[in-house]
Amino acid sequence: MDLVVEPLRKYAVFSGRARRGEYWTFVAAVYVVYVVLGGLGASAKSPALLVAAFVVTVMCLLPAVAVTVRRLHDTDHSGWWSLIGLVPFVGTVVMLIFLCTESEPGENRFGPCPKRIPAHR
Repeated sequence: MDLVVEPLRKYAVFSGRARRGEYWTFVAAVYVVYVVLGGLGASAKSPALLVAAFVVTVMCLLPAVAVTVRRLHDTDHSGWWSLIGLVPFVGTVVMLIFLCTESEPGENRFGPCPKRIPAHR
C-alpha cells in the first residue's frame, strides 16, 4: 500500500529516484480505479461515476508525471526523456523500455539508489 501512497505524498517532487515497484504499483492502482469507476459509470449509465473517473484521472496527472520523471532518474535518464512518449509507436516502446529497466546500481547523478540494501549479519 505504501508504494501507492508514496507517489501521492511526493505529488510534485521531480527530483530523486523511484523504484520500478513504486512506479508500476501506482500506475496499476490508478488504472484499476479508473476502469472500475468508468466501467460502473458506463454500465449503470451514471454520469456521476463517469465524472468521478475523470476527476481521479485529473487528480493523479501531476503525481503520475512526477513518479515517471523519478523513475527515469532511477535509470539515469533525464526527465525530459518522457517527452519521447509523444512520438507515435517508437516513443511508447522507448519509454516502456526505460520504465522497465533495472535501477542504476548505487548512486547516480540524480541521487542515491532507492533500493533498501539489507543489513549484513
